Amino acid sequence: MLRLTDVHTFYGPIQALRNVSLTVQAGEIVSLLGGNACGKSTTMKTILGLVRPKMGTVEFLGRRIDRLPSSDIVRSGIAPVLEARRLFPYLTVHENLLMGAYTRRDAAGIRDDIERMCALFPVVQERSRQLASTLSGGEQQMVAMARALMARPRLLIMDEPSMGLSPRYVDTVFEIIQTINRKEGVAVLIVEQNANMALTIASRGYVLQTGEIVLHDTAENLKNNPLMQKAYLGVA
Repeated sequence: MLRLTDVHTFYGPIQALRNVSLTVQAGEIVSLLGGNACGKSTTMKTILGLVRPKMGTVEFLGRRIDRLPSSDIVRSGIAPVLEARRLFPYLTVHENLLMGAYTRRDAAGIRDDIERMCALFPVVQERSRQLASTLSGGEQQMVAMARALMARPRLLIMDEPSMGLSPRYVDTVFEIIQTINRKEGVAVLIVEQNANMALTIASRGYVLQTGEIVLHDTAENLKNNPLMQKAYLGVA
């Protein structure tokens, strides 16, 4: 479904990604792991067309997308849940969901999907008329996920979904990710520092260090990898 091949991305003269290759298959949950400033968010921005790779390719459903505008990439079937939620703070929850459907013109389908989001995320219905800025961090994360699903994506890319959330909400968010994957059939790429949680729900994982993929394996093998345990899983 998604394929990055030998991607090199720069910010001016600074190289942020070096020779990054990864894949996400239909129906998978894949984790992209690593510490701060390792290149995780840059990988996400490269996929979404927010930065352009200097070398290498990004393909989605067999089509090269690394030269497309971000709006066309979303239309092709990729939707982001951005770091720190990035809701429109002075729009209501309902209005934020409508913004997630901005590429669509099927009014009846949009109404049906809002009802579906209300069932999947009760906070969407309970706080529908509240301004997004009045919600807690965990509630905002739910709305951000619902907003992304309003685009009817084939692939959901989530940037640090556990960041700033209480342990209760972290568990809830990861449970919903599994539900979205299982019931909606949406593939998920999780860009995450919380390796323990991410590998619990993922089938495979990649580990980035200083812009390069240094490990790639099944989630189970990564959890049992001594280097992974020491560096990211808190195992002495």
